[in-house]
Amino acid sequence: MLHEALIDDARSIAERITDLRRAIHAEPELGLHTPKTRDKVRAALAHLPLEWREGTSTTGLIALLKGGAGEGRSVLLRGDMDALAMPEETGLDFASTIPGTMHACGHDAHTAMLAGAAELLCRRADALKGEVRFMFQPGEEGYHGARFMIEDGLLDPLPDAAFALHVMPTAPHGLIAGRAGALLAAADQLDIVIEGRGGHASMPHQTRDPVPVAAEIILALQTMVTRQFDAHDPVVVTVTKLDAGTAHNVIADRVALRGTMRSLSRANRARLPEAVRLLAAGIAGAHGLTADVTVTEGFPVTICDPHAVDFAEKLSREMFGPQSFLRLDAPIMGAEDFAYVLDKVPGAMFFLGVSHEGEDWTKCCGIHSTKMMLDESVMPRGSALLAGLAESFLERGFE
Repeated sequence: MLHEALIDDARSIAERITDLRRAIHAEPELGLHTPKTRDKVRAALAHLPLEWREGTSTTGLIALLKGGAGEGRSVLLRGDMDALAMPEETGLDFASTIPGTMHACGHDAHTAMLAGAAELLCRRADALKGEVRFMFQPGEEGYHGARFMIEDGLLDPLPDAAFALHVMPTAPHGLIAGRAGALLAAADQLDIVIEGRGGHASMPHQTRDPVPVAAEIILALQTMVTRQFDAHDPVVVTVTKLDAGTAHNVIADRVALRGTMRSLSRANRARLPEAVRLLAAGIAGAHGLTADVTVTEGFPVTICDPHAVDFAEKLSREMFGPQSFLRLDAPIMGAEDFAYVLDKVPGAMFFLGVSHEGEDWTKCCGIHSTKMMLDESVMPRGSALLAGLAESFLERGFE
């Protein structure tokens, strides 16, 4: 009955959740400072008995709800707030009004669902033992917002558990999915600059042409991945940008390559940079050129606590039925900065399928697409699940 009441309450505030999501979607913001989004969240929750904390590095917020049943455990629920630097081509009535900026990863929905969970839990505050922290976080899209909020002390003292949801338009409507252990990969940025000597395209023998050397390095990176790293502890190295040359008849002096290195273990993440440096320098040196490799550290591996996943699976099935939860067989090689929280606090992140009911979800536009859309009718389920995770954890821990 408790779960049914929570779900009914979530449905009763569906319009409020949707309105907040659309308001955020129409005015997307980038990076660590999202003041308009912050103000929308504060205004939407101003009527609730929450204590607010802000840091200095970001416009991130922690809203604290203290239960009325005395001291107890603490649990953190997180929603990210920033958008992506890309155009929107959805044609929605509430599409982005900011050129070149779009909520294409669902953070608008994450924030709205978290606000909905805050509403639901405040209605139950008198029966809660312990405290719930709602983490509204900017700067997830490569800006390390969670790390900055942690460094600002906004999570101190650390909670006993932490949970987050991520929408997935390419998944069945309403399905909740997760796995114990590595859920998402570490992702580091790779830059390789190959220095040669340019000249006329008709006389390559008088130059040190960096373009074929760059091509050889790109192909060799794929051989390195399959021959130096265990397939059961995978890494993915992807070159996404090649910058060289000025004209069709000019051999360039240099080539710049850019890409990502993804890994699922600390050991392989530590090995990758030196392996790439050795490979690039060796190939370039064999042709009389040099290669400089720079690795910019990104997010760590997102590791979900097995007890937290078991707990959430049981709760999901109780709330939404036996077919509502899917155990993923393998990690996803994307990255997520909630990893910084899970590195310090036991907990888990889960995916929520937001394809439209009855739609062929395999053909939906995925996250980071200019045409990405979601079924807003799923959002109350997300709010109810987040609230249920917090309420149940405060009551009984991961049991």
